[in-house]
Amino acid sequence: MAFPSHSKFIVIGAGIHGLSTAYHLALELKAKGKGSGDDILVIDKTSIAAGASGIACGVVRNNYFQPAMRELMAHSVAVWESDPEAYSYHPVGYMQISHEGMRADIATIHEQQNAIGYPSTFFEGGDESTTYMKTLFPDWQAQGITSVLHEKKGGYANNTKAMYGLAGKAEAEGVRILTGVAVRGLRIEGGSVTAVETDRGDIKTDYVVAGVGPWVRSIWEMLDLPGTIAIKGGDGQMHNDIPMWTYWSLQEGTLGVDPDFQKTADGKMPPVIHVDTDAALLSDVDGAVISEEPWGIYYKPDFHFGGVQGGAMPYVVETAPDAVAVDPYGVDSPDFVVGDDFALMWCSALAHCQKRFEGQIVKYKKEPSGGIGCFTPDSFPVFDVFCENCYIIADSNHGFKMLGVGKLAAEEIVNGPSALMEPFRFSRYAEGKQHPVSNSPFPWS
Repeated sequence: MAFPSHSKFIVIGAGIHGLSTAYHLALELKAKGKGSGDDILVIDKTSIAAGASGIACGVVRNNYFQPAMRELMAHSVAVWESDPEAYSYHPVGYMQISHEGMRADIATIHEQQNAIGYPSTFFEGGDESTTYMKTLFPDWQAQGITSVLHEKKGGYANNTKAMYGLAGKAEAEGVRILTGVAVRGLRIEGGSVTAVETDRGDIKTDYVVAGVGPWVRSIWEMLDLPGTIAIKGGDGQMHNDIPMWTYWSLQEGTLGVDPDFQKTADGKMPPVIHVDTDAALLSDVDGAVISEEPWGIYYKPDFHFGGVQGGAMPYVVETAPDAVAVDPYGVDSPDFVVGDDFALMWCSALAHCQKRFEGQIVKYKKEPSGGIGCFTPDSFPVFDVFCENCYIIADSNHGFKMLGVGKLAAEEIVNGPSALMEPFRFSRYAEGKQHPVSNSPFPWS
């Protein structure tokens, strides 16, 4: 098939956001009699799920302190539930297990989940929290825990299987997916994008969607948008020269045990576990202190990864944004993969939480894992249109769980603004409409 010279809609990125947008845009155009999937072209410089979506932990949750994030994620969970087989979705639930410094925040999350009809149960106090955890895991032994939020929905999806399932759904609607096509620039004429310039030729277009994960800064620069911005703070003052983008290195890995190793007391596959505690973390190897500051981990059994898989808090990449090497990405990166220090921390944290993990660090899979995420100034997404016809999905590393964002973006493109997307406009920075901040050690909670 000849390389296209024109497509009404061009979607850049064959990951979670690009493929979801393409698929749902095809459905929306057909439903409104405004076109079909034949009008949509997805391009990616490498392959389907080759970026952040391909190495994602795959957790799907609603555990957010911010009301707008909770509502957005409730919508996304419903999209995951709409076709669990195609999306390789496992609805096992999700648990946020926290220390006293987070108890009030988690109580608020529970109250507001109930208010929007998202089912969860909440346990407070050290004794009650420990008792509940031991009903699921008799070997539970985490210290410093005073609350447990158990979300009955959510869970995880197998990342690459989910992406190929999504790609199949898009192609069934007529969407064309071209891989091995690198974007070199965006031609802007009269204030709007008229063509996407690639290493295989220029493609004229009426509308562009960019859902490129950690490569978003490149698209931002192609649109000649500012690298620093002014933000109106809670004090009513404008704070100038704030970097638009910051990179964080992601910390994830796999313990090579049988996934059934983590089953609950009644023999079921467990919910995804997320623990934040302020108890000292001691090495499971020699008892040395690893951390006396609050720390957090998440983990789940996963047959796709071949063991118990999860991660810990990311860290800020101190290099200036324009000097960060996003490529090669993920396991191919010489800079942003986890090492022995992560393995010791994470495996010791697993042992801190459950006795069954004591002495299991020898089974840690010593293989490359991790990557980097590109974060906005407040660590929350930006969903907005720039240069009149370029829709940017900047997920700020909340990405994989947000399957429904592509559906909402498609509906906005065809029908106009969505109330669920409004709190994530770029204008919020100048207007001082910031999202509330929790006491979690993670930048995305």
